[in-house]
Amino acid sequence: MATRARVDTGRDLAAHYRAVRGLSLAIAAPLSDADATIQPMPDASPAKWHLAHTNWFFETFVLRDHLPGYRLFDERWAYLFNSYYEGEGDRHARPRRGMLSRPSLDEIRAWRAAVDAALLGAIDDLPADLILLGLHHEQQHQELMLMDLTATFAENPLSPAVWPSEEAAPAALPAPAKWIEGGEGLREIGDDGAGFAFDCERPRHKTYVARHALADRLVTNAEWIAFIESGGYGDPLLWLSDGWAWVQAERIEAPLHWRRGDAGWQRFALDGLRPVGPAEPVCHINHYEADAFARWAGARLPTEAEWETAADGIDPASGNQLDAAGPVRPQPAMGSGRLGQMFGDVWEWTQSAFLPFPGFRPAPGAVGEYNGKFMCSQMVLRGGSCATPRGHLRASYRNFFYPHQRWMFSGLRLARDC
Repeated sequence: MATRARVDTGRDLAAHYRAVRGLSLAIAAPLSDADATIQPMPDASPAKWHLAHTNWFFETFVLRDHLPGYRLFDERWAYLFNSYYEGEGDRHARPRRGMLSRPSLDEIRAWRAAVDAALLGAIDDLPADLILLGLHHEQQHQELMLMDLTATFAENPLSPAVWPSEEAAPAALPAPAKWIEGGEGLREIGDDGAGFAFDCERPRHKTYVARHALADRLVTNAEWIAFIESGGYGDPLLWLSDGWAWVQAERIEAPLHWRRGDAGWQRFALDGLRPVGPAEPVCHINHYEADAFARWAGARLPTEAEWETAADGIDPASGNQLDAAGPVRPQPAMGSGRLGQMFGDVWEWTQSAFLPFPGFRPAPGAVGEYNGKFMCSQMVLRGGSCATPRGHLRASYRNFFYPHQRWMFSGLRLARDC
């Protein structure tokens, strides 16, 4: 299988299933059918599609394949809501998901209710590892839905909030970052077998980690504004070649969703258009920007091995993560004097390419397409974000995006050689 799980079937798994599935519906609760249908760009998907695709995953890989006599809710919808599983046949083109005005949002909710009833009614007889994979898959799509909703609502000139909220009082700037020296030598990284893991986190293996240090907190908006004001976006010596070409072609001058106003920088997020909080971690930057900032700061990005060995022993459920539907935003560092913000707030870019670990083997069948086929031309991010559901993370978790992408909740932590 693509995962390894230690989970009891029955009541515990059923409660976990209800909680995860309920959060998806809660995220979509304030949306109109139109809100849930819009696709702001080819990389993003409509909220309605996320609700449907995660449901298709359970209906296809759990109910259809493992519940005798189960009949598909609507056979035509597999073509609409398959994402990239070649083993499941043809599918609707990704860039045109926003054209799916039908089925309606209410019809998708009814389909989810039918799948929930069938799965929960037979949960003791269904493969727990597949159900758990489906739940972690849905948690990934909950964060994707929040990313895509931010991008969707940002296209509206009225800058509407998905979830209106009170504006937070400005926080005090954190102390200058301190350097925390990391371990050196032959270390082990990857899934330790203690619970759920995606296939790309395995096998656990030894790797050499050179002497290094990590910043004790994430880079802030105030520090990013200093980078902007110093001409960071205009200095070709700071940028990788592809990054400089991207900056020039797209005329980039700030993180995604930032806007320059009369009173200074503003940012758009799920709570609408607000002033940029100087103490908050910078968010919505791509790998090129993170790498350029690190050079400007006289530092570099960490490797994923440096990050994971530093995070080992830190509670992955700690930090600012998603607990319920509503506005999510990165929070300022608390200044503890030790490694902080390792989990939550923003995904941290690393300098590591997303490649298979030594000995990696994809699972047989369509489920094996989950991660392995994407191990090319993408970069690893670690640590989760304010939009990652709490309980979804672990130190070995590997996220990955192309270096030019930045609509996710992504930031950076500095590293340096010692």
